Amino acid sequence: MSEPQERAGHLMSGFGNWHDADQRADADRPRGRPRRSRRGRAWRFARWLLLTVFVVGAAGTAASFGYNLATDAPVPRPAGLLMASGGGFDTRYLEWGSSGTPVVLVPGAFETADTFSALGPILAAHHRVFAIDLTGTGYSAPSPPYDASHLAAQVLAFLTVKDLTGANVPVLVGHSSGAAVVGLAALRGPAFVRGVVFLDGDATPLGGPAFLGWLLVNPYRTTLLRLALRQDWLIKDLYNSQCGPTCPPLSSTGLEAWRLPLQQPGFESEVAYTLRHGIPAMTSAQFSQLRVSPVPKRVIFGVDDPQMSHADAAATAGLIGAPAPVYVPGRHLTMISSPRQVAAAVLAFLT
Repeated sequence: MSEPQERAGHLMSGFGNWHDADQRADADRPRGRPRRSRRGRAWRFARWLLLTVFVVGAAGTAASFGYNLATDAPVPRPAGLLMASGGGFDTRYLEWGSSGTPVVLVPGAFETADTFSALGPILAAHHRVFAIDLTGTGYSAPSPPYDASHLAAQVLAFLTVKDLTGANVPVLVGHSSGAAVVGLAALRGPAFVRGVVFLDGDATPLGGPAFLGWLLVNPYRTTLLRLALRQDWLIKDLYNSQCGPTCPPLSSTGLEAWRLPLQQPGFESEVAYTLRHGIPAMTSAQFSQLRVSPVPKRVIFGVDDPQMSHADAAATAGLIGAPAPVYVPGRHLTMISSPRQVAAAVLAFLT
């Protein structure tokens, strides 16, 4: 037999085997039941998958609602909080010192007045010093929206309530995203602000996946946030990474000082706003206005800040019309890691 004939014989034999297998499958199938097609199997798998997703989603949603309900009790607030009410804001604040040029310390994202508990007393040796909680974070009453313009209005309202006007206008120190807040407040002019300091912040937008703010909806957002705030290790890791080895370790009291303000009413809505719109920031036009403003400006940065390079710090100084940046030891939380060096840089600016 020739080679082509041999190949043809193999093909016919294989076809016969397939045909016999199909006949055996038909014989084993109950009478009247149609043969299963690939399309039918795919459709059944898709229905199973959709049903599984629905069941898991429903169970997760129910669990999320249940967890939120179980953890919805009011979180305690420290006794004796100082509050300043006026201009549509109820602002919690700390105060040190009784004389000298006023200094108002404005925190960044997820920070409060307590962040300045080491820096405030040092500055208070020669100045009257205040630190505030921005609305949405901490013990100030929630007041949306949480953009830089609205937060700057809160700062100016606080200055009015505390009579920090006229001859008592203060120097504003804004840390991290608080730099944008004090920058916009300074645009009101020297009648409202004596000077402005950008501390570890450049007031520029922080890019991020804004769609998460619309996808991460309740009840899941509330559940994830509450679960995160209950994790001691997570708070410690964030603190250590941003503060550095020269910062004091967080004790149980220190953990609560960071955690409790973020469990107050308003913080969840502030997080949702930030996810959708970004952290407080200034526009290019506002930078141009601040650069030509007669208000004195200063930029102070941690020499090892993981969020800002030295080139970024120099660019920030150029954007706002400030002299070359002043560098102090530390990473991003220099008011905690190096309060004396930060105080020295602020005092040099004041004089």
